[in-house]
Amino acid sequence: MASKRSPSKIYPRVSTLPRRQTEAAHYLDMYKLTVEKTRIHQELENLEQRRQRLYTRLAEIDQQADGLGQLAGTLRLQDGQRYRPQTTHPLPTATPTANVYLPDRQTSDSRSDYSTVLLEY
Repeated sequence: MASKRSPSKIYPRVSTLPRRQTEAAHYLDMYKLTVEKTRIHQELENLEQRRQRLYTRLAEIDQQADGLGQLAGTLRLQDGQRYRPQTTHPLPTATPTANVYLPDRQTSDSRSDYSTVLLEY
């Protein structure tokens, strides 16, 4: 199984130019933090929904596996031996042949069948 690496820290987005320390700059930082918080909450919600879907699918797989196991057990008990699937389609019995059918030639002179054109350029 593949080794799992430890999750890395999520760093905040960094502006390339420093802003002057003004009230507007602080409100901009607050807005950026609010947007990032909303994005992270949405991402967590999406992860939770995916987790629920995965658990639901796991439960379905368990139910199907149990049903197939019970069906196999009942078939084994009915036959008194191992279950062997019954073939409903007969196997093909035709064998390939190596017959080659050549075209019928009216004359033995094959030169008259073809016309040759030469192009020089």
